[in-house]
Amino acid sequence: MAQLFVCQGRDEIPRWREAFTEARLIGPEQARAQAVAGDRVWVTSDLEHWSSLVTTLSQRGVILSVLSYAPNSREAFQALGAGARGYAHALSPPELLRQVETVVTHQGIWVWPELLAQVVGGAFRTLGGEAVLQEETLACLTERERAVARAVAEGLSNKAVAKQLEITERTVKAHLGAVFRKLGVRDRMQLILKLSHQEQDVL
Repeated sequence: MAQLFVCQGRDEIPRWREAFTEARLIGPEQARAQAVAGDRVWVTSDLEHWSSLVTTLSQRGVILSVLSYAPNSREAFQALGAGARGYAHALSPPELLRQVETVVTHQGIWVWPELLAQVVGGAFRTLGGEAVLQEETLACLTERERAVARAVAEGLSNKAVAKQLEITERTVKAHLGAVFRKLGVRDRMQLILKLSHQEQDVL
């Protein structure tokens, strides 16, 4: 199975080579002609008609990820709607690119963290948001843990929570770990469901 990066010739980024030493850089027409089911294909969103290329290749069984130099939620949903399984920043470090590949290869969906935070926050607001929070749910948390839990539930990234609460990202991670442990949840989405008291209806 080939590892192919579809981009303009001038767009070659060394970290792609660092992530996948066997990767080949090709143009859109080459991708249409050469990519087959099971190939891992990365398409940059600055290509003309990139979404139609993604659609064509996904229908062929190609495993696709879209790389963007200016990630945004609208483009991310466009990429996923076209058939991509991954959406990340084009300048992502090699370790992250390899993580994306692992997730999408195992039938998962990988999106850039800030988008995931927006989706989670949107889910929280859809399920009732702050209005349905009951104090007994948060009673076992410290005041700072409650603040972190509420901010994360609203869709803020760890970096944004740190800035809002004027603490370090490391401290946010520590508080969030304590929140997960005390509330018996594994991740942000389960936290949203727990705080909105919808877990029995949704799970």
